Amino acid sequence: MAKAVVLFSGSLASIVAARLVLKQPGVREIKLLHLRSPFFKEYEPVLSPNTGITHRTAKDIAQEALPGATFRSQSVKKDLRALAPSFIPPQQCSNSQRLKHGCMNCRHWLLRKALRYMRRANVNADFIVTGEVVGERGLGVAEIERLTELAGATGLVLRPLSAQLLPETIPEKMGWVDRRSLKGFRASDREKIRALARELGVEIADFPAERRCKLMIPYFTPRLERLLHEETLTLNALELLEFPLYYKCPPDVTIVLGRDDEEKRRLQSFFLPEDLRLYLPDHRGPMALVRANWKTKSPQEIRQIIETAARVAAAHAPKPPETVQALWRFENARETSKISVKPFQSPQELEAHHLKLV
Repeated sequence: MAKAVVLFSGSLASIVAARLVLKQPGVREIKLLHLRSPFFKEYEPVLSPNTGITHRTAKDIAQEALPGATFRSQSVKKDLRALAPSFIPPQQCSNSQRLKHGCMNCRHWLLRKALRYMRRANVNADFIVTGEVVGERGLGVAEIERLTELAGATGLVLRPLSAQLLPETIPEKMGWVDRRSLKGFRASDREKIRALARELGVEIADFPAERRCKLMIPYFTPRLERLLHEETLTLNALELLEFPLYYKCPPDVTIVLGRDDEEKRRLQSFFLPEDLRLYLPDHRGPMALVRANWKTKSPQEIRQIIETAARVAAAHAPKPPETVQALWRFENARETSKISVKPFQSPQELEAHHLKLV
């Protein structure tokens, strides 16, 4: 009887893959391994009729979909510096190539982590299970086999949803898993995966990569590439990349806007003591976090940056008047000041001030 480590993300594919393996007579136990990365969203908001908005995590999904299975969550924030550059392909890559490159590197990294966990003395598992499907994010059979080899896990990774399209693995050869009961799904077979989920009694809404992985956000990876080239990479700076309204002004000014109440609440968490906070008191406009190397700026340059940030914020206010008043202060100071500005009226005006929405 064998023991398996399931790389569990909370997606429907990972749930179904785990259920398929649990049905195998040669498998006595599965351990769910959830890896927490700065590139993965840890929860998603869910509207509950009783409690309103709640946050549902991968652990919540695991407890509901696979009751009794051991769930282990590991943070990999300390690997951020080593991990992040591997996501960034050459600049000439198209968006689809960029995404494929990022996914390939990410999966390779996940497999290495799972392999290390599998071999722990207190785990002592026999193989790894993932919910990967051939063709997903452009990764075909050759790429999947290549990344498994690079991770040093050849023959040890069972992908139950696409196993019949892939070479036979050790758990199949050993008879722990019956290959005939596994599937040959491709990325285009999503409806078949949903049908299989229903057949297995899975009625739980999943947390798919489209909502879970920040690299799936079209503007996130180009921003990350810029951040890696221009600034020191920190978790704080990384989190700011997710906000839709993210402006850069050379050489070192960043203006991030929180538009609605939810974005403003999130933005509150990322102000550093030296950051500047700016908001519009008389209008339901955005709040701005302004970050720069203030120590190198003259009083005139600081005033110019504040005015620019106020004009950007005012431009995103609903129906702003000709002149808008903004309040601002540095986080490490108590005094709040006012400034009156005219909102930017066009992208051309923004460009004239060297501002770019990246």
